[in-house]
Amino acid sequence: MNKTSFALKGNIFFTPAPGQLAIYPESYLVCVEQKVAGVFAQLPEQYKDLPVEDHSGKLILPGLVDLHVHASQYAYRGLGMDMELLQWLEANAFPEESKFADPEYAEKAYSIFTQQLLHSATTRACIFATIHRPATLKLMELLEKAGLCCYVGKVNMDRNSPDILRETCEESLAETRQWLLDSAAFTKSKPMLTPRFTPSCTDELMAGLGKLQKEFGVPMQSHLSENLSEIKWVSELCPGTRFYGEAYEQFGLFGGECPTVMAHCVWSGAEERARMKANGVFIAHCPQSNMNVSSGIAPIKSYLLEGQKVGLGSDVAGGAHLSIFRAMIDAIQCSKLRWRLVDQNTPALTMPEVLYLATKGGGAFFGKVGSFEPGYEFDAIVMDDSNLPTTRLCSLPERLERMVYLGDGAPCAKYVQGQRLF
Repeated sequence: MNKTSFALKGNIFFTPAPGQLAIYPESYLVCVEQKVAGVFAQLPEQYKDLPVEDHSGKLILPGLVDLHVHASQYAYRGLGMDMELLQWLEANAFPEESKFADPEYAEKAYSIFTQQLLHSATTRACIFATIHRPATLKLMELLEKAGLCCYVGKVNMDRNSPDILRETCEESLAETRQWLLDSAAFTKSKPMLTPRFTPSCTDELMAGLGKLQKEFGVPMQSHLSENLSEIKWVSELCPGTRFYGEAYEQFGLFGGECPTVMAHCVWSGAEERARMKANGVFIAHCPQSNMNVSSGIAPIKSYLLEGQKVGLGSDVAGGAHLSIFRAMIDAIQCSKLRWRLVDQNTPALTMPEVLYLATKGGGAFFGKVGSFEPGYEFDAIVMDDSNLPTTRLCSLPERLERMVYLGDGAPCAKYVQGQRLF
């Protein structure tokens, strides 16, 4: 066995299915050659010679997955949170993203983002960069060196954008092709086609991206049905489509042969939802962003009951916090409001359900990721809740809940694909 074979000892949690919380008190989580071999009350004879990292008393969880985050927006988290989406983009997002034409600025900004992501509980992420190819490659390089497994997208924009961020269709496609070729240098940072959203991409550009997707076989990410004014705008720009998702699907960029993450899906109607499920589109639920830019409350519990593929996103900087633990909290709180104010027939999300979204739900986009079931890639975080004193004798599920709600979200140890990062 190689150096990526070992065992962790501690209180182990994971979610094999939505709402199902598996708990193994003071047990052994075995990693064999970067994969989970199993969880055991006692170390089996065949693994008795493995090195054991003792995290007794601590909480061991699968690494968290962020399905939607804008690395280029990290600098202005927490600003402009009283605006709606389209106003917020004009005031904050576009001016900041234009700065990434400067390689020195891009390296400084992306270094800060990468270090913050490294020391968070997130082990996998789907990341928006900007339209700038050199800056996007620098972000991928930094993430690669940090040991994180991420999909990263060079953004495409050729209409309804400020002059400083608008490409021509020809420029956008040529730069995207070159970026896809350059990205082959990385093993953990992988490319992901990223048309910002339908309003910022002409049909000609989307058709070209569809051809690149078929040629390179890469996944795709964008935004979908986030805001009512955005949906109305898309219907005007794409009069031949019955719902927003068709604006992507007509170019082969909506699941099926093109693995796809769509952020938000707050206002997806029945036809769009049916198509997402049939095509295996992943929904990135970003509850804090949906509140901050006044988008609405996504029906995530209903999506789970429908069998949709759903994970969580921080959506920095629409969301002010990079922590996916914070996204779990916000998802529960939003679902409570939806249950009380919108749909009293659909109950709120539970802690085991949001832990599933944060791990196995979003992790499925990366393959067998986000669980401690045998054969899954070994991504794990170790959380120390000893700095949350209480007179209450808490059960393990209660300790988990307190850690999510009250902890600082920083693990004391972190493993990605069987490698300890710190």
